[in-house]
Order: sequence, then structure tokens, then C-alpha cells
Amino acid sequence: MSRILAFFACLLIAQAHAAEKILVFGDSLSAGYGMAREQSWPALLQARLAREGQAWLVFNASISGETTAGGKSRLPAVLQRERPRVVILALGANDGLRGLPVGEMRANLAAMARQAKAAGAKVLLVGMRLPPNYGPGYTREFDAAFAAVAKEEKTAFLPFLLEPIALDDGAFQADRLHPSAAAQAKILDHVWPALLPLLKSR
Repeated sequence: MSRILAFFACLLIAQAHAAEKILVFGDSLSAGYGMAREQSWPALLQARLAREGQAWLVFNASISGETTAGGKSRLPAVLQRERPRVVILALGANDGLRGLPVGEMRANLAAMARQAKAAGAKVLLVGMRLPPNYGPGYTREFDAAFAAVAKEEKTAFLPFLLEPIALDDGAFQADRLHPSAAAQAKILDHVWPALLPLLKSR
């Protein structure tokens, strides 16, 4: 009996090593701020992949409050340690909320896309948008930066992470910035069609 158990344990370990990784690299919008981590959309992504029998492991390295500058300095070590085949790059919201220079954000996003590609990963760049009270000039430049990076770096692109819930006050926590736990499934449904081609082309 012990030999049988040992065999299945080895089999499970082998399968875990064989599974390729999806790295979610974002901020509080992906880290599950204000909820249990297993309620976040990256955790729901792992559950969906398992239901569909797809051998992918989701590693969520998102940190609340992260800026693109912080992400750029942190990403190389994460890439080296986790060796993902796909990177979902979802940073920039905190740059915008702090009014940081868009040119710097754009350069940081491009650098991270290049880092991921150099490590052998495919990249899905996920954009963000700002409320209009930041001024038309800044918000226009901010919105355009994500598409420009995706085009220049030839990455897959999702223009706005919160698109399906942005106009629904009930989908947010009391701060009106962070999506609720109930909204996470809608976010995943929005991310899924952009991500799926990268999973199929491995």
C-alpha cells in the first residue's frame, strides 16, 4: 500500500513540475485587495483552468500599491524563480493615481515586456483608465500609453481590466477604487478571451 501511495505522490509531483506557469504581475486590482486571496480573479483563473483540464499553474505575484517602477525592479527575480511561459502584466494604475509621469510609466512597461520576452514568456499587457478629474491631457496620454507599448513590444493587449464593471457602482468596495469579491468573476470573463490564444499557442 505504501508503494502505491508513493507512486501516486511521485506522479502528482511530476505533473506539478510539468505544468507550465502563468505569472500574474499586477497591483491591488489583481492581488485580491479587501478579500480572501482565493476570491481574486487570478485564483478564479486557476480554478477555471483546472475545470477545463488545462495543465497550467497560476502564480500571482501582484502586490497592492505597486507602481511600474517597483515592478520593473522586482520582475527579473520573479521571472528567474518562477520561469513562466505567460506573463499577464497588469501594472500602471498606481502610477496614474499618483500622477506620475506617463513617459516613465510607458518606459517601465516596455522594459518589463522585454524582460518577460527575454525570459521566454508570452506577454498579455493589461491596460487601465483614469477618471476624468485627472484632466483631459493626462488621462488621454495615460490611456494611450498602454496601446503604444503593446504595439511597440508586439504583445497581446487588453485595453482596460475593469471594462465590464467600470460603470457599476455596486461592483466596487466602499472606496470606489477596488472591485468587490463578487465582481472578480466578471473580470476573469473579460481577461479570458485575451489570454486564451497565448495558452493555445504554446
